[in-house]
Amino acid sequence: MPELPITLHLNRGGTSAVLHVTADGVPHLAHWGESLGELSEEQLDALVAAQIPPVVSGSADMPPTMALVPLQSDGWLGTPGLVGSRRGRGLFPAFRPVAVRAEDDAIAVDLHDDEAELDLTLELELTDAGLLRCRAILTNAGEGGYDLESLVLALPTPAAETRVIDQTGRHLRERDIQTHEFTIGSHERTVRVARAHSASAIHGTCAEGAGWRSGLVHYIHVAWSGNIVSKAERDTLGFQGLLGGELLYPGEITLDHGESYETPWIIATWGDGLDAAAARIHAYIRGFANYPATLRPVTLNAWEAVYFDHSLPRLLKIVDAAAAIGVERFVLDDGWFGSRRDDTSGLGDWVISPEVWPDGITPLADAVHAHGMQFGLWVEPEMINPDSDAARAHPEWILSPATHQPRLARHQQVIDLTNPEAFEHVRSQLIAVLDSTPIDYLKWDFNRDLYEAVSPRTGLPAYHAQTHAAYALIDALLEHQPGLEIESCAGGGGRVDLEIMRRTVRVWGSDCIDPLERKLIEAGTALLLPPELVGSHVASPTSHTTGRTQELGFRASNALFSHMGIEWDLTKASEADRAELGAWVALHKRLRPFLHSGTTVHADHPDRSWWVHGVVGEDRAIYALTRMATGAVRPTPPLCLPGLDPDTVYLVRELLPDGVASPASGHHFPMVPWWENGLTLTGRALATAGLRFPDLNPEQTILLEARVVG
Repeated sequence: MPELPITLHLNRGGTSAVLHVTADGVPHLAHWGESLGELSEEQLDALVAAQIPPVVSGSADMPPTMALVPLQSDGWLGTPGLVGSRRGRGLFPAFRPVAVRAEDDAIAVDLHDDEAELDLTLELELTDAGLLRCRAILTNAGEGGYDLESLVLALPTPAAETRVIDQTGRHLRERDIQTHEFTIGSHERTVRVARAHSASAIHGTCAEGAGWRSGLVHYIHVAWSGNIVSKAERDTLGFQGLLGGELLYPGEITLDHGESYETPWIIATWGDGLDAAAARIHAYIRGFANYPATLRPVTLNAWEAVYFDHSLPRLLKIVDAAAAIGVERFVLDDGWFGSRRDDTSGLGDWVISPEVWPDGITPLADAVHAHGMQFGLWVEPEMINPDSDAARAHPEWILSPATHQPRLARHQQVIDLTNPEAFEHVRSQLIAVLDSTPIDYLKWDFNRDLYEAVSPRTGLPAYHAQTHAAYALIDALLEHQPGLEIESCAGGGGRVDLEIMRRTVRVWGSDCIDPLERKLIEAGTALLLPPELVGSHVASPTSHTTGRTQELGFRASNALFSHMGIEWDLTKASEADRAELGAWVALHKRLRPFLHSGTTVHADHPDRSWWVHGVVGEDRAIYALTRMATGAVRPTPPLCLPGLDPDTVYLVRELLPDGVASPASGHHFPMVPWWENGLTLTGRALATAGLRFPDLNPEQTILLEARVVG
């Protein structure tokens, strides 16, 4: 081990993380954020010294630190990073480093506490894009059990960031971005029922007035698909930062001698503006081992076309119509198994219904494959209806306390995948379906919160173990059928995190497909995921969830940027609508190599009746300019196009699918002067002076393409 104290500097991708390790206490980050450049050992020591606060009246004689795992033994008075004990003993550990391992892009520090007899390993990694990852591993080195209640990590943020940024939401309106004053104290966000429609995928701090393109921002994401806790905390000694980890219920984690607990990875990003912070995460995800190696296929999901009314002849007509407009994947949704004629029964009986599918699903899958499309199937393996053969035969398979079952949600309960028999039942039935039918894709749904998720076998909360069991089930199916692709759907966008994305290649952004709602839903999702991993569909003219009726061009232009799909009975669409939709599909196919590899950008515009977002690459950019609602000003002042290279010259023109009329052409007013032949300007002029364009009605979108000249 190197001589302590030592200051270690990770410097990569425009980010610096400076870790100070002393012989007495848990290491702390002296800086995390903008790169500090190359610093000598003396300069690093000076940086650490510059951050140490003076001793003030009423405080300890030694200055406190906000350590990676903050503890009272380090003088920390806020939320403790570690809470646990041996029946009340060893409650206040005082860790000391025993080993330090450092590489160019990673640091690991091993620590030990004599009183509680615990080992703690801290791991930090910095990616090529400047994204910081960190986690802790706690091991019981003593005899007897250690009851762990909480283990969270803490990262500092700059004092200039005086606002908290996080997300709120609900089913059909997930991940709304919000900011508020960062007052002294602790601002906490939690997931307690393992599903997260109303929760926040990110939690951070930002400068006053920070937006998409400017303003300092730091935020974290807890990469875990179960219960989580995150906090933005500020104290009276001038410390502020972000804490995050898994939320544990009492009794969930007891470590016997030699056993370890690993926290979820904390994913930490920063930037001058939200776009810059999100871009670091997007680059990181695009390096995942399971990141899709092929272009994302245009997908038709049959849910809003047929719901539970499955009929092979009817579905075959939809398959033919889908193939005719260029669809590349057809998904059969809920209703194909057991007694599942509505949402009140059948979950847990993963057997193809002989009543609805007397010849199995293979005839449908074969017809889909004959058109050159992939075939997908909906499943919900983590749930069970009380009205099912599985529940009647094995009521002990339902997660529930001893005295009663949890409240029903969507007529279903949660099957205890931590029970080996229940796990094997689900695994073997799903594998039998995969073996009997040529299936390329599973839409994996998760339609209820986990209330009172207690294991009937142990009487203890099972949220942590159930999450690991869900991972194991997904892993088992992927191992059985290499090449199978799985979508993470949870009543829409209720399970969007970077640990589920290690196994899945798509999330269903929301059950709401109304493009007006989706603008905000997908913007919030973009703080975590790149567009190619977010399913966004063109629905029927009248939205299933909001009742709004919208033009096809408005619906299709929104889906264009993401993993495009369709949620519409095309046999009921007019010939003109099918032709236009086919043109939008063709445009998406032409653009998706660019849209799914470039940098996502958004404009900061004071008039919220307009929404501007796009994708920028080396040789071009594509933008969607949307009139969200009427405004006080008509026509709008010039809108700016973000993300372009300032010194490069671009030709800007409207982008349209072949044969589709511009939404601006229906207006009776003269066009702007540049509209017919395009506009040539530098990126700096387009981003600062902006440009005028034809007036639009609410719920209309214009697409623009900016191509590099020469």
